[in-house]
Amino acid sequence: MRFLFLLILLMTTQALAGQDDDFLAARDAFRSGNARQLAALATRLQNTPFEVYAAYYQLRLNLDTADANSMREYLARPEDTPLIDRMRVEWLKKLGKKQQWDLFDSEYPKLKNPDVELVCYALQSRMMRQDASVLKEAHDLWFSAKEMPESCGVPFDAAISAGAISEKDIWQRQRLALEAGNVTLAKSLAAKLSGRLAISAVALDRAMNNPSRYLERAPVKSEGQRRVALFALLRLARQSPDMAVARWEKIKASFPENERFYFYGWLAYEAARKHDARALQWYAEAGDEPLNDQQQAWRVRAALRVEDWGSVLSGIEAMAGLQQNEATWRYWKARALQALGRHVDALEIFVPLSAEHTFYGELAREEISGTPVLSAAQPAFQPDKKALEDMERLPGVQRAIALYRMDMRIDALREWNWTIRNFNDQQLLVAAELARRNEMYDRAIYTADKTVMVHDFSLRYLAPYRSVMRQHIQENGLEEAWVYGLMRQESRFVTTARSGVGATGLMQIMPTTAHWIARKLGLKDYRTELLQQLDTNLLLGMYYMKNMLVSLDGSPVLASAAYNAGPGRARRWRADAPMEGAIYIETIPFDETRDYVKKVMSNTMYYAQEFGAPQRSLKKRLGIIGANAAYDRSSLE
Repeated sequence: MRFLFLLILLMTTQALAGQDDDFLAARDAFRSGNARQLAALATRLQNTPFEVYAAYYQLRLNLDTADANSMREYLARPEDTPLIDRMRVEWLKKLGKKQQWDLFDSEYPKLKNPDVELVCYALQSRMMRQDASVLKEAHDLWFSAKEMPESCGVPFDAAISAGAISEKDIWQRQRLALEAGNVTLAKSLAAKLSGRLAISAVALDRAMNNPSRYLERAPVKSEGQRRVALFALLRLARQSPDMAVARWEKIKASFPENERFYFYGWLAYEAARKHDARALQWYAEAGDEPLNDQQQAWRVRAALRVEDWGSVLSGIEAMAGLQQNEATWRYWKARALQALGRHVDALEIFVPLSAEHTFYGELAREEISGTPVLSAAQPAFQPDKKALEDMERLPGVQRAIALYRMDMRIDALREWNWTIRNFNDQQLLVAAELARRNEMYDRAIYTADKTVMVHDFSLRYLAPYRSVMRQHIQENGLEEAWVYGLMRQESRFVTTARSGVGATGLMQIMPTTAHWIARKLGLKDYRTELLQQLDTNLLLGMYYMKNMLVSLDGSPVLASAAYNAGPGRARRWRADAPMEGAIYIETIPFDETRDYVKKVMSNTMYYAQEFGAPQRSLKKRLGIIGANAAYDRSSLE
């Protein structure tokens, strides 16, 4: 029996290897445009989960000339795969460019998530049918700081001609573009404005490239001229609020009240991000100027830095309802109410927030109980053998596992995410367990994270490679829970992970940082390729964690911020006086780093529980961040 089992296993392995080889060869034939070889391989891939890919490759080779019946036949296939929706997107864009509206209209409603290019093609099609509502929809789509696809030009021009998009709307979108630094779009919109609103493209380029010099002699008579000057002032404020204020004082008399308020709103925002103590004063000088979500958030953060709880509360209450309802602002509103003696009101926010499995949900639980309270260690549901076998038989799951096996992680991610998109909690946990067994750790975590009512935190907080990591952790004197908390956020335990900027491996180490660490450790034979090796990656990464921790007061908050954004920034983000760790984190200027540190510290709590470590509250882990005696705002990056 044992021999028979091994024989079956060997035959299965060989069959999978052959299927993988055929699929990779088909992909290569598609890329090289070899239709004959692709046809032969497509025949071999019949009755496998990858037959749908082979068919896609064959149609995609001739998309420009594909007949409608062949496309419809493919798009009507019963396979549940994102590849069919991708083909639908590609074909619809071809149809839109060719203005084949009958075919377009028959297929467009079946699309799951149309992008803006296709939305605008759909508007064009409806324009041909004299659909009057197109003009309003074009107006609603208009307000973007980014260039829009070429397909949007037709409905936009029609809305402008009909007055549905007014000169004021063009002016408003140009302001959005300038706030985002998109001078290319601002210049194209300038061509649609005239008279007092006219803006010189040359002036915009000068204001962009050297705002300080431009402001030396900036004309500020017309609305258009003042807009360019304000654009230059905002760019200067990003560099230095002091320089912006110095230039502003010389020309502010030429600006009406609403434009002065506008300037102070942005000056305050830039100052708050630089932890400038004058930010709240400048926010006050912005008067009743409507603030966007970012400006509102940093008004509250500026108040948090100085623990002005009255301003924290009023700032949050001034936010739009959707923003106010974010976990971040619910927590800080409750803290402000608590600090102002309104304990019952604070509790009404803390209690529902405490049910959420987030950074601020954990802090809210501690505010209520005074001790760390995490979810139960034992999961409420565990999949049985049949459930796992049924899940493994799903073609989408089979494709995802095979694509992972072939190191095609992006395609595997698409297949997996598509397959689980409508799963209930129990199905998600079955899928997560199957992903774990196939060492697809990032998909296991992602899938377990999606549950709403039934959770398995051992799947959300996987801990692979413990035997390999233990020695490195002990040698560096690090807390295992913190190491895993950081690594989960860095790579989701994908050993081959590589970021867009080149960070590599489990610990996501930059090549230049790796060479610096190797020199510190005396690794004479180190070379960049070794960074992809598990043991080397752990050796370098944990040394770097220790280095950050030791050099930053032993604070895991500062060390986590440093690991993501660099030690210089982590130091400069401290204040002139000690501050609560949660306030330090909330006022980190970089969105990515702020979110990163919250998640690392939240992860650490769950890993400490998983490892049976003595529990410390999250608030104690965050601690008090010491003052920075050499605090230098002007050098803030």
